[in-house]
Amino acid sequence: MAHRLEFYFDFSSPYGYLAGTRVDAVASRHGIAAEWRPFLLGAVFKLTNTVPLSSQLMKGDYMLRDVPRAARRYGVPFVLPKQFPFGTVTACRAFYHVAQTDKAGAVRLGKALFHAAFGEGRDICPIEAVVAVAADAGFDPEAVFAGIQAPEVKSLLKQEVDEAISRQVFGSPFLFADGEPFWGNDRLDEADLWLERGGW
Repeated sequence: MAHRLEFYFDFSSPYGYLAGTRVDAVASRHGIAAEWRPFLLGAVFKLTNTVPLSSQLMKGDYMLRDVPRAARRYGVPFVLPKQFPFGTVTACRAFYHVAQTDKAGAVRLGKALFHAAFGEGRDICPIEAVVAVAADAGFDPEAVFAGIQAPEVKSLLKQEVDEAISRQVFGSPFLFADGEPFWGNDRLDEADLWLERGGW
């Protein structure tokens, strides 16, 4: 039976960004492609009556130390955007617009959006910013602009958010390795081992 690695994340999550720089390599070791599934963490926060980690006393300060440290360890750039946390509805819609016809292309766009936000510190909330990132990544800007606003794409994102909530996805990143849930960038290695061993 083929393995499966699902990668849930919010584009405003620095830990999601870190996991996004490594998840494809983990999946590749098991002969599969990671399934990128962006969702809206704000919807989960509203449901669970919580706030972003960056807004939590003491934990927010720790995050500002922990994420750059992890980025140095992985050898990836990290710049916290001035507009943080930021809305990610537009970025998610752009991703799912592309994913309808090109899943690999959607992953490429997802990586480009993550890099723009946390590798360069750019604001990827406005539609113009998302379209610019997509254009730089080789996508038709007019098609992406239209896709972001298409009713079917809005509906697709809502379905993804609803499914994430139904599966009790409460943070970013959140992984399912052959259906087993793992929460957090620091659990990606455990998800890797789970796939290798077939559980424990």
